[in-house]
This record gives sequence, C-alpha cells and structure tokens, in this order.
Amino acid sequence: MRIDIITVLPELLESPFAHSILKRAQQKGLVEVNVVNLRNYASDNYKSIDDYAFGGGAGMVMKIEPIAACIEELRSQRSYDEVIYMSPDGQLLDQPLANRLSTLGNLIILCGHYKGVDERVREHFITKEISIGNYVLSGGELAAAVLSDSIIRLIPGVISDETSALSDSFQDNLVAPPVYTRPAEFRGWKVPEVLLSGHALKIEEWRYEQAVKRTKERRPDLLK
Repeated sequence: MRIDIITVLPELLESPFAHSILKRAQQKGLVEVNVVNLRNYASDNYKSIDDYAFGGGAGMVMKIEPIAACIEELRSQRSYDEVIYMSPDGQLLDQPLANRLSTLGNLIILCGHYKGVDERVREHFITKEISIGNYVLSGGELAAAVLSDSIIRLIPGVISDETSALSDSFQDNLVAPPVYTRPAEFRGWKVPEVLLSGHALKIEEWRYEQAVKRTKERRPDLLK
C-alpha cells in the first residue's frame, strides 16, 4: 500500500510515522507513506495556498490551483483507489471503514486547514470524505495520522500476531473484554479463575460474554 498525504505542515506528520508499528511497517516494505508539501505546488513567489473567501466572512480558504496541480501530478504517476479529504462533515471513521480501506492499494489523503478547501476541490477531486469525530481540529494532519494508523495496522504482516488486530475493540461491533497479566494476585485483587484454567473454549466463552457485557454498559449504541 502507498499513502500520499497532502499537507501545508509536513512537520506535523514526522513523528507519527517515525516510531513503533508505523515505522516497522514502512521498514518491512508493507506500506509507503509519502508526505507532500502543498506549498511546493503554489504558483506565486510567496508559496501561498490560501485566499479570502468570496462573499466575505472570517477565515481563509485553501485554493484550488495548488491542490489540483498536486493531485494531478500524483495521479499521473500511479492510480489511486480513493482520494480522501479529512473533514468534520465526512463519514465517521469506524472499524468497518478502516477494514475496507486496508484492503486497497493506493490512497491520497488531503489535510484541510483554515476554513477548509475551495468547494470545487471536493466536487471534482475528492472521492471520499472522512471525519474522526464530532469536533474540530486546527488542521487535518492529526486526523490523517489517526486514519493512517487505523489502516496500516490491519495490513497483513504489520502486526506480528495478526489475530491481535482481529480481536481489537469494534471488530464485530463489540468493545474488547478485560485483559490481565502477571501477577495473578496483587493486593488481594485476583485474576478471574477461568483465565488461569488453561481451558481454551471456556476462556473464549468468558471473553465473549465480557465483551458483550462491557459493550452493553459502555457503548450500547454499537449493539444497535
């Protein structure tokens, strides 16, 4: 998989992809993450990528010309399955969406800034809009990193124990059950006996029951 992230602040994306699972995924050659500086596609000497909104109002708007030039250059080099815009009014990111995107080949992610992008970008270049939650961030970079992380960790080979990703919260619309590790007793607080039994079937039944119980208590909306 290749992910091209278009941004006006590439520095914000250096750390998320330089550590842990995302770093190892790139080192293994399982994913290529390319951060593209949108200012390189500006047509003036000031590298400006925003302008005042027609009709007035507070805030600047990202211009269509540099975005179009950037996306078109990327598309001239390879085909893309989706051109994604990180937007508060996009489709809410959930596990099924992350699962689907992880099966694709090449993605472009456009990070918004200011008051957003010229609407013609959304009408003519964007194929999918995604939100990571019902709130507003200063820019789309952190949202793009969240989306990328949710996708990349699902690619076969990225996580050494692939069954770990399949048992995460929100797979099968359930949150994860409680987990425990050594010691088996701490300050009188004991690990449930079933987890120490070695009986695989009973342990799986317990985990499923706990997942359902916890989902009902904490995220009943998932069961709808």
